[in-house]
Amino acid sequence: MFKNSKAFSGFSVDHIQKAKAFYRDILGLEVEDSPMGVLQVHLAGSSDLLIYPKENHEPATFTVLNFPVDNVDDAVRELTEKGVHFEHYDEPGIKTDDKGIARGEGHAIAWFRDPAGNILSVIQEPLS
Repeated sequence: MFKNSKAFSGFSVDHIQKAKAFYRDILGLEVEDSPMGVLQVHLAGSSDLLIYPKENHEPATFTVLNFPVDNVDDAVRELTEKGVHFEHYDEPGIKTDDKGIARGEGHAIAWFRDPAGNILSVIQEPLS
């Protein structure tokens, strides 16, 4: 039924203008205003992402968006220089270093939050 459907995803934020500035100016994504105050975020190689305002928004407690990168250390450094703070974990199965990067199982990943508190990540896949 949905085999040929161009699916897309979306999530809420509490302040649409802060989200627009973050996704456009900090992450460097192309962001457009859409009808009804929704942001349309263009993601390379995939469908667009819709970000919508929600008055009673609660941040996601899981990763809502992953950005594959060639080098996670470089991505963390660049984002940190732009004021992004990375999450630090010291839990069974997830331990991050002083930069906020978890390494192991063939990949490296670092989590951060958007202005609404939603969790995003930069992830470096293993080299083939």
